[in-house]
Amino acid sequence: MTHRHAAVVRPSLSARAARLRRLRGDEGAATAEYAVVSVAAAGLGGILIKLLTSDWFLEILKKILAWIITLVLQLFGIG
Repeated sequence: MTHRHAAVVRPSLSARAARLRRLRGDEGAATAEYAVVSVAAAGLGGILIKLLTSDWFLEILKKILAWIITLVLQLFGIG
């Protein structure tokens, strides 16, 4: 009597990966991304507030605006 062994069919790597993705899901990924973006935005806002309230930054800003105004007036032949 001969015994026949059934061929073992193994899913391919991509089929296994797809099945794992379906099982695992990614519902929490969007929440984590929103958290990272929120923290980054808060940090950038803090840096901007610190810059805009410092005296040296306001002096630089005034010099840049004065240079732009002078340049525009010279272009129109007024200055």
